[in-house]
Amino acid sequence: MQTNFSLGQLADPQNYASEKILRACVHCGFCTATCPTYVLLGDELDSPRGRIYLIKNMLEADAPATPEVVKHIDRCLSCLSCMTTCPSGVHYMHLVDHAREHIEQTYKRPLADRVLRALLANVLTDPAKFRLATVAGWLAKPFAPVMRALGLTRLAAMVSLTPSRMLAPPGDRTGKVHPAIGTRRGRVALLSGCINPVLAPSINESAIRMLNRNGIEVVVARGEACCGSLVHHMGREEQALAQARNNIDAWMAEITGEGLDAILVTVSGCGTTVKDYGFMLRADETYAPRAARVSALAQDVTEYLATLDLQPATAPKHSTKPLTVAYHSACSLQHGQRVVREPKDLLSKFGFVVKDVPEGHLCCGSAGTYNILQPELAGQLRDRKVANIERLVPDVIAAGNIGCITQIGGGTAIPVVHTVELLDWASGGPVPAPLVELAAAKAASEEAAGERRDAAAARPEAVLLN
Repeated sequence: MQTNFSLGQLADPQNYASEKILRACVHCGFCTATCPTYVLLGDELDSPRGRIYLIKNMLEADAPATPEVVKHIDRCLSCLSCMTTCPSGVHYMHLVDHAREHIEQTYKRPLADRVLRALLANVLTDPAKFRLATVAGWLAKPFAPVMRALGLTRLAAMVSLTPSRMLAPPGDRTGKVHPAIGTRRGRVALLSGCINPVLAPSINESAIRMLNRNGIEVVVARGEACCGSLVHHMGREEQALAQARNNIDAWMAEITGEGLDAILVTVSGCGTTVKDYGFMLRADETYAPRAARVSALAQDVTEYLATLDLQPATAPKHSTKPLTVAYHSACSLQHGQRVVREPKDLLSKFGFVVKDVPEGHLCCGSAGTYNILQPELAGQLRDRKVANIERLVPDVIAAGNIGCITQIGGGTAIPVVHTVELLDWASGGPVPAPLVELAAAKAASEEAAGERRDAAAARPEAVLLN
């Protein structure tokens, strides 16, 4: 693609990087076939190729974003399926991130939109605030249909995503060291994050047990917090970089102290961002080398587990037969990090029957805050994903991202758990809570059916009915 940036514009590191990305695009259109929004809407401007043209024109003109550009960029999930498909290696992720930053700096959104985005940026990135918001969501959840009927679709989507189960008790999970069992074979840091500790602390607990059981010491670095991913994809770059620097400082203290073999992440969306710290902070003279070092150590938890000599199990305990797992490959894991085989190979190794989900390259609609900011499109994608999963008739769904787990779980009765929870269970850990709940519900249903049969048999007319 031919570009027309001035030398002055190219002096800006962001423009310089984006210009190189734009020039790599050859207009082939392969990306359109795998773009979720183009598949749903059929609009060229809602495809990666169309958005690339919009971004190119906006950046070259050095002009404020227009409502038309904002509409189509906002509809992008940043699923990065286009990057997997692209034969020319166009790094769309960095380009659309730059576009979102430009939009945030030059476009004034409607008041309601600004308020909602500020709320999400400040609440979802802080576990204490998020916990309070979740309690408020419980109280408001029965009114979600009313909100939807009144046209408050975003608010309805937000409260509908509130989990029904009780939250874990609050507590400081950082600054803790979890020693290896037996001889120490390695030492890693684990990102605690902001959503996981509130919605599903069992995920990191499973990871820690799994790692400790295999001789790996796990530290949750003192002072680490939100990775910056959510606000980074909302264009709030200063906030994202501040959060990145905070985590880099926390992890560098461990790296220069007792040392780290890896920095592990159980939320694939966060992992993609941590792996990108080196690029995000490339122009920061102080943090660039530290950021690059942190990014080089970052791995998804399954990516690291696959390097260990784990002992397989023939089947999970408490199970009379191998469970069939529909493996949902989170976009940020398969497209953002290119981690595809490791989770499935580990599940198979530990006795599960693993099935790939049809149209597995298409996003489930979670995408950070997308299922709140674009609820209609997110709902269509979730329904499509759930239909493809249910066609497999699995016992359980496994995924590597809390956003996907929450999104898919809102559309199906099939239990959805993190991959590492199943691996932990299969090697001696507790049964994942959603599976316990499902077993209890089935037992109650069977007991009720038995009582109904007994009651029917006790009635004289039952003889005539049989």
